[in-house]
Amino acid sequence: MTSVQTPANFDAILIAAIPALRPVCEALRELITAQHPACVEIVWPKLKIASYGVGPKKTTQHYAYIAVQPSHINLGFYHGMMLNDPAGLLEGSGKALRHVKVRHVADTRNAALADLLRQAISDRRRLA
Repeated sequence: MTSVQTPANFDAILIAAIPALRPVCEALRELITAQHPACVEIVWPKLKIASYGVGPKKTTQHYAYIAVQPSHINLGFYHGMMLNDPAGLLEGSGKALRHVKVRHVADTRNAALADLLRQAISDRRRLA
């Protein structure tokens, strides 16, 4: 399972989300851990994010994050601009970051979303 590196745990993310979005947070976490059971999870309650990586270093070892927003949950990718996204799920225009807005648990079952995660994990493992 996940390796928690901070005193905060995933419950802090659930508390930050409105009740209707809490199952979305849990489903995204399950999706990430299904793709990478040995992931490192670090939770930053003040930022309302849980971050996932092959190691504890955010900028070089982390590949994705779950971020609570008022009306949705972002599944973000730290190096998303490098991912192959034929389904066009990724949003954003920054140098590296991209995200997918997730509003419903059913959205987490999209095979294209799992593929983005596999690509991101593979990329970080290659560089670690």
